[in-house]
Amino acid sequence: MEKLPKAGLVAIIAVVLLIIVILKSSVVIGAGQAGVLFKTLGNGVDLENTYGEGFHIIAPWNDMIVYPTRQQSVSDQMQVLSVNGLEVKVDATVWYMPEYDKLPFLHQEKGIDYKSQILAPAISAAARSVVGRYTPEQLYSSKRDVIQQEILEEVQKELTTQYIIVNRVLVKDVTLPIKIKEAIERKLKQEQESLEYEFRLTKATKEAERQKIDAEGKAVANRILSASLTDKILTEKGIEATLMLSQSPNSKVIVIGGGESGGLPIILGNQ
Repeated sequence: MEKLPKAGLVAIIAVVLLIIVILKSSVVIGAGQAGVLFKTLGNGVDLENTYGEGFHIIAPWNDMIVYPTRQQSVSDQMQVLSVNGLEVKVDATVWYMPEYDKLPFLHQEKGIDYKSQILAPAISAAARSVVGRYTPEQLYSSKRDVIQQEILEEVQKELTTQYIIVNRVLVKDVTLPIKIKEAIERKLKQEQESLEYEFRLTKATKEAERQKIDAEGKAVANRILSASLTDKILTEKGIEATLMLSQSPNSKVIVIGGGESGGLPIILGNQ
């Protein structure tokens, strides 16, 4: 009878230990995640395998470190210098993700805090390098897309051997010193006004040329017409007009020949 409580106690302890072992040995890796196995009694990080989503059984003395493998983003506001030494604030966001097949190497060499230890310094260095090539005017106007692409290329080059994939860089804002910004805006406004004036001037010049060509064309046509209108042609045209008028039902007086008209009929009107 005295052995029964002891047997029950042992059974309870065994069940508890079994539960602990099961809980320690079972690992569930969620969607968009992957695991790196650390073998405590072995050679440390298992460099040959990246453990995917789902349920896994491991030795209770080992450890599974879970990493997010979905595309993530990190935003930062960086103070950098332009090509002429002026301080510029760049607000950028970077889309990145760990290299899935190299996740064990990332864990072994960089650690789980790789974002702040590796990624952020690479972004900052790339932004300083790229922005330092441009003037504030270029940064303020049409160079943002170019800057984004160049920062992306610089970051990718920096992280070539760091097991991190950078997919895109978005430059959300470039903030210049207020006085520089106001000066640039004034300059851009003056350039716009100058372009508008040149457009109006060009339009007026083209209109004047068109009118000149039109007038010259009319003058040439008049000279040709005047040269072709001989006295005989005018007389013939007058006779034709007289014949047509004589056939009209309206009464009129027609005086034939004489005077400065060169013998053409003179129509006095209705009677």
